[in-house]
Amino acid sequence: MAYELSPRYDHASAESRWYKIWEDRGAFQPDYCADEKPADAPAFCIVIPPPNVTGHLHVGHALNHTVQDVLTRAARKRGFRTLWLPGTDHAGIATQVLVEKKLKAEGVDRHKLGREKFLEKVWEWKHSSSGAIQQQERRMGFSLDWTRERFTMDEGLSRAVRKCFVDLYNAGLIYRDTRLINWDPAAHTVLSDLEVEYEEGYKGELYSFAYPLSDSARQSMGPNGATEIVVATTRPETMLGDTAIAVHPEDPRYQALIGKTVVHPLLHREVPIIGDAILVDPGFGSGAVKVTPAHDPNDYETGRRHDLEFISIFDESARINERGGKYHGMDRYEARKAVKHALRELGLERGEKEHLMSVGRSQRSGVIVEPMISTQWFVKTKPLAEPGIAAVESGDIRFVPKQWENLFFHWMREIRDWCISRQLWWGHQIPAWHCAECNHVTVALEDPAACESCGSQKLTRDPDVLDTWFSSGLWPFSTLGWPDKTEDLARFYPTTVLVTSFDIIFFWVARMIMMGLYLMKAPPFRDVLIHGLIRDANGEKMSKTKGNVVDPLEASEAHGADAFRFFLIATLAEGKDSNYREDRLKGYQNFANKIWNSTRFVLINLPDDFKPLEPDEILRLPLEAEDFWLLAELNRLIEDATRNLADYKLHLYAEASYAFAWNVFCDWYIEFIKPRMFGKTGADSAEAGRQVAFYALRSLLGILHPSMPFITEELYAHLQHWFKPRVRSEELLISAAWPNVLTLPPAALKPARALALLQEVIGAARQIRGEMNIPPDAKVRIVVRTDNADLAVAVADKSLAVQRLARAESLEVLSAYQGGEQDAMQAFSEGQVFIPLSGVIDLKKEGARLNSERQKLAKTRDALDAKLKNAGFLAKAPVEVVEKEQTKLAELNDKIEAIDASLKRIGA
Repeated sequence: MAYELSPRYDHASAESRWYKIWEDRGAFQPDYCADEKPADAPAFCIVIPPPNVTGHLHVGHALNHTVQDVLTRAARKRGFRTLWLPGTDHAGIATQVLVEKKLKAEGVDRHKLGREKFLEKVWEWKHSSSGAIQQQERRMGFSLDWTRERFTMDEGLSRAVRKCFVDLYNAGLIYRDTRLINWDPAAHTVLSDLEVEYEEGYKGELYSFAYPLSDSARQSMGPNGATEIVVATTRPETMLGDTAIAVHPEDPRYQALIGKTVVHPLLHREVPIIGDAILVDPGFGSGAVKVTPAHDPNDYETGRRHDLEFISIFDESARINERGGKYHGMDRYEARKAVKHALRELGLERGEKEHLMSVGRSQRSGVIVEPMISTQWFVKTKPLAEPGIAAVESGDIRFVPKQWENLFFHWMREIRDWCISRQLWWGHQIPAWHCAECNHVTVALEDPAACESCGSQKLTRDPDVLDTWFSSGLWPFSTLGWPDKTEDLARFYPTTVLVTSFDIIFFWVARMIMMGLYLMKAPPFRDVLIHGLIRDANGEKMSKTKGNVVDPLEASEAHGADAFRFFLIATLAEGKDSNYREDRLKGYQNFANKIWNSTRFVLINLPDDFKPLEPDEILRLPLEAEDFWLLAELNRLIEDATRNLADYKLHLYAEASYAFAWNVFCDWYIEFIKPRMFGKTGADSAEAGRQVAFYALRSLLGILHPSMPFITEELYAHLQHWFKPRVRSEELLISAAWPNVLTLPPAALKPARALALLQEVIGAARQIRGEMNIPPDAKVRIVVRTDNADLAVAVADKSLAVQRLARAESLEVLSAYQGGEQDAMQAFSEGQVFIPLSGVIDLKKEGARLNSERQKLAKTRDALDAKLKNAGFLAKAPVEVVEKEQTKLAELNDKIEAIDASLKRIGA
């Protein structure tokens, strides 16, 4: 009785069923089936780049997590004690903004609510919504150890953050200072330099106006001397905070004015004229520059060099404060218009023109940031960066691909101190207390009862919280239990590999390296695997505004999570971006169905009393050429897959798996053994074919499992109808051992080579049939001319399979054959394949068809060739468009060349 296996694979049913089984049995935990592994089994650990608690699984997450899951599942099957540790990030600004908007919609203001009540609301929201992304991760089959899930503000990580802050502060690496920072007027917080994204080509204006010289300055210049200094600015409103006019000290136009003053035309205070060779280019504009030290990075440095007054004119919303006189309360852009109007009324406006410029926008809110003077907490990064540079230079940390090291080195060598304080309520509050009596700041692990300097109990905790990336920088070891000396920390730190995209090398990767080396005295990971982005079908970056976003869950629902996962890694060329293509995704869904159907064919052709043999027992069977060939190809697959996974070349692993499954196993081997399965050869031959097919199928499922876990686990369970596991680890494919390379006898090489040549013969015959338009149902005579005796034997032995695969009525092998005048010929590596065409096709009619087809192709080819020789087209068209057209031209030439060969064969 044939074994029952559904004709179609139901991915939705299998995916929900198997994930629950894996999780319920604890298969994702490092100690699953640990008693069956050596006591010194090596550790493999990945800590997940924690998604924001506010988020949902987008295609970038799907790609990143699929890569990690493939590596983790492969390591698990290779005998490692694996830990893939999940978690989420509290996402300070993003979460606070989201909850504030939610409360605002309910008519609640956080300031009226108060800090404590507001944080209660945030935690309520976190607990109600944070499970969404975890369920999405389960849906994609990610084998995360949920028993160890962490959150960047859970109790353990909060303790780690506090310990880190105190240690760095006590070592003099954290300090408090007043300096120019990037301010987000929408989120009302400082931003680090990395949180500012610069928009190039912003269309602004260069506005010129005059500062009148003071009476004393004018008198010193004499009756015919200058009466004003003209300056230009892209932000006229900032003149309310000007505290100097700078000129070049060697500029003869202004040398006499250095040390004199101008009068602020709107605020009526005197402003000094200074000489500064660093700030001023005498050849640009008027050669004079307004200086606003509190609101411009270059002016800030100038102010420090000349000990200028720092006048901050903006409040936290970038509205003019009380230092702005009558403009107090105006928004910065409203004030810009008002200031320009006032200068025009005073007759001091000197013109304006369009000016393309670069503006910094908040990565969080999108608004233009405002440079402002503020007192903040900073980390000295140079002492932390130097060991990180050394670790990468020495190879203790390896970037894959290697070229990303250059970007890492560039940033680390140019690193500036890191502003870590944020004016938010949601986050890790800075463990510092300010004394009202002596102004001393006490930094401590535990909340202090009194000032450590004067003993006063009048302490106020610093209201600021830490930058989200501060806690994320501790992720590889805080999640494993640091600062406690836990078993997980001892077993899994340093972690094995960090998988991430290039855009957070600075934000996260560098900071983890700095923190890990300083606090753990060891790198946080051995390898950093940098993958590209996945773009839309046209190569554009995906975004909601463009409407080109792909929902990974929708794609998985439609095509199956296995197909989507396989698509992600198969298209991920090393270090390069990939494009989302629906047709290719459907192709991998077809691939999953192909694996299902081939397994079904093998299983329904197994007798009820079939008993799988061990590999050494299989080799003692009377194996045939295709059996040896398949086992040799399987060995090559296992070697390639193992090497490519170890080298992080997942696309090559996917390519090899796909080629073996579809071409080697399904299209060739199964087709070769069908006569044996259907009883057209002896019983021993049939049994050998069944054993080899079952063994190869079991190995193939093991190789494919890391990328396609659901369908492979489902099919593996069906194989167990005959295969009875002897140990618990073999009950599930997720924990079954990685396939081993089989040692084949030397005698296997000759029949395996003969079988490969036989495929060439069939391929040549198929090519002739296609090129000569021979009807599919037409049986042809095939003549093989070869001197290879082994091939001749293989053709004789496999005549039934060859005739069926090449749709031939007869097949003969000759050592000498020149072919007839109307024979079509195709060469292969050991000879030629001939098919006599007389009586098979109407040669005259076929010649006319080929000539007509050639004319059409030639017309298209000539037009395309002319287009590619057009200088105007080449100058305007994007490079990728030109390359696409060049590829089309090459394909057209290949088709015409093939038609010419066919015409020559039939003498037309």
